Amino acid sequence: MKDNHSKNTQEPGLDHSPKDKGELLGHAPDPTEKAAVAKGEIVESTVAPVVEDTPTKKNRLKELLMDNIIYMVLLVLFIAIIAADPSFLSVQNFSNILQQSSTRIIMALGIGTILVTKGTDLSLGRQIGLAAVVSASLLQDPSYANRMYPNLPVLPVIVPILLVMIITMVISSLNGFVVAKLKVDPFIATLGAMIIVYGINSIYFESQPMGATPIGSLDTRFTNLATGSLNLGIIRVPYLILFALACILVMWVLWNKTTFGKNIFAVGGNIEAAKVSGINTTFIIIAAFAVAGLLYGLGGALEAARVSSATSNTGNMYELDAIAACIVGGLSFDGGIGSISGIIIGVLIFQVIAYGLNFISITPYVQNIIKGLIIIGAVALDSRKNAVRK
Repeated sequence: MKDNHSKNTQEPGLDHSPKDKGELLGHAPDPTEKAAVAKGEIVESTVAPVVEDTPTKKNRLKELLMDNIIYMVLLVLFIAIIAADPSFLSVQNFSNILQQSSTRIIMALGIGTILVTKGTDLSLGRQIGLAAVVSASLLQDPSYANRMYPNLPVLPVIVPILLVMIITMVISSLNGFVVAKLKVDPFIATLGAMIIVYGINSIYFESQPMGATPIGSLDTRFTNLATGSLNLGIIRVPYLILFALACILVMWVLWNKTTFGKNIFAVGGNIEAAKVSGINTTFIIIAAFAVAGLLYGLGGALEAARVSSATSNTGNMYELDAIAACIVGGLSFDGGIGSISGIIIGVLIFQVIAYGLNFISITPYVQNIIKGLIIIGAVALDSRKNAVRK
């Protein structure tokens, strides 16, 4: 019977026999096995199969701890705050936290959209400051003697808010253009934008009659957007929370029910694959920045209304808080993943800790140290998860 596995003619004097499996794996061949094979006998291999290591319970526990260590640290901080002052657990405090979180959620929804595309935005804080200063300067009380624009007629509140939203949308769109079209790293592009916007804002802020003093005496129609509430019978819902809920709803629909939403995740997940599938990645990145800019403008105006004043330093370092909240909430610097609910949870966790530290009279300097450590921990956790995914 012809052997189908030996069709080739062998040259005399050359060994054409296949290497033994044991030799390929680096094991010394058994002479008796070779002799048996030479006689055509079937033998059972004595080479031990390669067995992959399976994770032990100890390893799984270690992985679980490493993946969730930042949340454990935050939980410990929360417990420590309660232990230091049990009165922290009051309805009023949590109402204050929700109101403070409202503007931060709006900002985080913006930068979260950029993070999904595998980008970032260090200019967020300075754009917030610009929006706050411009909106405040246009909405000062008409009876205030030192108005920045004494001859300006009383404007509908919506006009300055829409104006700053357009301004920040244009700035962010330019950031997106530099990133998507000019191929500048998002970190560098937005770092440059941060410095430029701060310079512009400082020039504008210091041009007021009172010089470099906070722009105050704001129109009560404007501040009422942050301090007022909607009476729903048994409860009163602050307007700030309603603004945040409206933004959450719009962004949830945008992320989950539109082609644009699917495309930002596709671009963040694998930009080359997105290009091959026909997605205009340049447009998507610029549009993601533009959407973020709209939210920055709204958030900045509401922040000015909330604190009833604005300076060129309003919003300083807000970008780090927003990025950290997004990462804690499950978004990634590697792009392509995230959820609206995750952003909300991340912001709330971050704000509870920040408010709690202030509540128990921890100095701002120590708060900055703790905040910095949380940010480093969140980014380190994200890097670890990215390494595991790859």
